[in-house]
Amino acid sequence: MSGVRHLYVHLPFCAHRCGYCDFVTAVGREGEHGAYVSALLAELELEQRCLAEPLETIFLGGGTPTFTALSELRRLLDALPEAAEVTVEANPETVTSELARALRDAGVNRVSLGAQSFQPALLQVLERLAGPDAVRRAFHTLRDVGYDNISLDLLYGIPGQSAADLDADLAEALTLAPEHISYYELEAKPNTRFIHAHGGELESQAEAMETYFEQVVETLTGAGYRWYETANFCFEPASTGSGRAGGRDLRAQHNLGYWRASDYLGIGIGAVTTVDGVRWRNLPGLREYRAALERAAAPPREIEPLDDATRAREKLLLGLRLDEPLELDADLLEVLDAGARERLTNSGLIHPDHRSTGRDSLALTKRGRFLGGGVTVELFAESDG
Repeated sequence: MSGVRHLYVHLPFCAHRCGYCDFVTAVGREGEHGAYVSALLAELELEQRCLAEPLETIFLGGGTPTFTALSELRRLLDALPEAAEVTVEANPETVTSELARALRDAGVNRVSLGAQSFQPALLQVLERLAGPDAVRRAFHTLRDVGYDNISLDLLYGIPGQSAADLDADLAEALTLAPEHISYYELEAKPNTRFIHAHGGELESQAEAMETYFEQVVETLTGAGYRWYETANFCFEPASTGSGRAGGRDLRAQHNLGYWRASDYLGIGIGAVTTVDGVRWRNLPGLREYRAALERAAAPPREIEPLDDATRAREKLLLGLRLDEPLELDADLLEVLDAGARERLTNSGLIHPDHRSTGRDSLALTKRGRFLGGGVTVELFAESDG
């Protein structure tokens, strides 16, 4: 079994489930936090053989990881292996000086702060608990304890959001100057209460999304951020003049592992693992998860073997989200439609003869990146069956 160097840990607990959210969450359950952390550590022990040392990245996601009882969050962090990048997602209303210091002392060196917007009316639409002042306060609290790698998560396409609202959010983000910004289009999943409440508004503003996306990219790149992945931006390592990047690679290294199709281990309810051509997903039942691990058994899972063609298609789909050329090995060439590649190159969506690495490689142009997955899907050769 190959050594896995990326670990994802799912902490599902939240104070409130936002209407647009379809992640595996559990509201409240304060009395269950300790038992869940014990189950996480039991699953980690069960799957320890997958991991190589040292790990490159650990990512604690949710849910709201920082809603987990602080004593239990500390216990979990203290038990995790060391890694070069350790990220914790945090909601602004949970960030206190005590929490920030505890994360720092436990080895967390990157925090992803879920702001979503700075406009009070839009935050109400999203059912967010934290207002704009809480976002700013949380950000400065993290700065005050020494965090120099903070990511700000924001959304565009919120029902009722205007171009002026988006401009105002971008200006607020740039004033804070985080090292990293993730800017996602709001995608409310079918059958969420958000769709029932705002489906008509989402439909009516769908045509504006491409313009909003371009507005995000042009504003952030104009301010010195690198558009290194479809929805992700970071300070350039070379931007030492401002002192903000200091020669560091501030891309989200954990997510780069996904986009480069690296193997990874996920623990916790709903967590996904991909190792040696097999993918498994833990089922979302909290009670069943704990019960299995209390008897040292694997939690209930869906298991999916991945054939070479599936893995190659995923590598192509994910790799072309990045701004770096994707080297084409034999497996990728097998699933690539050469005719579509030529057609898309002639249309200005793919860079012509991209061989900067000395090997055949593929990269989307700026225009191709704006169109994103639609371009990539066209590149797939039809399966023989």
